[in-house]
Amino acid sequence: MPSPTSAPSQTPAPSQTPAPPQTPAPAPANAPSPTPAGPRPRRTQADRSAATRDALMAAARRLFAEQGFADVSTDAIVAAAGVTRGALYHHFKDKQDLFSAVFDLEEQALTSMVAQAAGTEAAPFDGMLAGCNAFLDACLDPAVQRIVLIDALAVLGWDRWREIDAKYNLSLVMAALQAAMDQGVIARGPVESLAHLLMGAITEAAIFIAHAADKPAARRQVGENVAQLLSGLRIDNRKG
Repeated sequence: MPSPTSAPSQTPAPSQTPAPPQTPAPAPANAPSPTPAGPRPRRTQADRSAATRDALMAAARRLFAEQGFADVSTDAIVAAAGVTRGALYHHFKDKQDLFSAVFDLEEQALTSMVAQAAGTEAAPFDGMLAGCNAFLDACLDPAVQRIVLIDALAVLGWDRWREIDAKYNLSLVMAALQAAMDQGVIARGPVESLAHLLMGAITEAAIFIAHAADKPAARRQVGENVAQLLSGLRIDNRKG
């Protein structure tokens, strides 16, 4: 009986050496370290209160400018601001108190704008004229016309209107006049009374613009008048 044929021996496959783990490249030396995510800082009660007051002021300003004080209800204001009536009366005594705050803020903005315009001129006298013209230009803004020049006088009365106006503008005008006197551009005299006279003239010019049928034309006319008025104060323009 023939002997069985032996099966050929199988050669084991060569073992594969595993690749070494990759080491991540080091971060650059100046790379910022990652900031761990965390909860946002919570707003304080003062922050929330200020945000509510700002929302009321912004909504009231827009509505007063568009519709006038008499035609704006407190319900419309709180709806536009997205707050409750209780929030309104927490910050303001009534609608008139809110209007007074809006008017005060408008006066601040106007004074800042006038001061910035006056500061573009090297000479105090030229700065005064530039500031006056900047204010008269602002009087073409319907919001300024309605809030500052029409409703404020009726809502707050002359005394309160004048008090707020003088709070922001009187010292600015007095400083400009004093500087012009010190430079010998205008004759020396009582500064405060002259400042009141000039402010009265500019106020009437602004009200004239607000009530004019052709406001741009009125602006041009009072611009010429104010330039003549201020020019008359200069020593070099006086005869004799």
